[in-house]
Amino acid sequence: MLPRRDPATQSEGVVAGYAQTAQRWPAEPLVRRPQTASELSGPADLGRRLVPVRGDLAGHGAKRALGQLIHLRARVVDEDGAPVAGALVEVWHCNAAGKYIHPNDSNDAPADPNFYGAARLVAGDSGLIELRTIKPGAYPVPDTRGWWRPPHIHFSVWGRAWLSRLVTQMFFPGEPLNDSDAILNAVSDPEARARCIARLAPPSQGPKDALVYEHQLVVRGRSATPALP
Repeated sequence: MLPRRDPATQSEGVVAGYAQTAQRWPAEPLVRRPQTASELSGPADLGRRLVPVRGDLAGHGAKRALGQLIHLRARVVDEDGAPVAGALVEVWHCNAAGKYIHPNDSNDAPADPNFYGAARLVAGDSGLIELRTIKPGAYPVPDTRGWWRPPHIHFSVWGRAWLSRLVTQMFFPGEPLNDSDAILNAVSDPEARARCIARLAPPSQGPKDALVYEHQLVVRGRSATPALP
C-alpha cells in the first residue's frame, strides 16, 4: 500500500461539496507497483514528444484578449531549491469572464475569440517559464450551493518520465474568494496553502502594460507545492 498524503500539506483528493472529485479519486487505497527501467528512465526528454505550444495566451497577432494583461514567471525547483531545468510545464485557465475553452464548460459567460487558454512550456536552465496571458476570472461551480472559484491557473509539471508529474493550481493574492474556496482550503496547513498563492511583483520588474506575478513550483520534499484536483 502507498502511504496516504499528509492531510495538512496535501489535499486528500476528495473535496467536500465538490462531487466531481469523488468521481476522479480512487475509492480504494493505492497499491505500490514495482517500477522497471521503462517507467524510471524513459522517455529521457518529454519535450521531444510533447512540443512547446504558445508562450502567449493574451491574443492572436495584433488582437488582444479582453481583461487584465499579466506576465507570469513560474520557477520549477526541487526541495533543495535547485532548478529543475527542462521540466515540461502545461498551463491552462479560463478567460477574464470565467469561461474555459472546452465543450464541457456550461457556464453562460462569453467566450473570447482572441484568447486561447492553454500552453506548454519547457523550463530553462534556471527552472523558469514565462507566460504572457490574461488574469482569469472567477466563475460559479455547477450543482453547488453558491460556490464560486476564485481566479486561478492550472499547472501540470512533468519530470523526466511519464510517472513523474505534479498537478496543482496557482491562486492570486488578495482575492476575497480565496478564503471560501473548497479546493484551496482542502490544504489545511496555512504555510502549505500559502505556497499555492502567487506573489505580485513590483510593476518596474516587468512589461509596462502588464501586472507581473511570480510563483514557485516545488516538486517534492516537505515544502512541496500541494497537489490539487
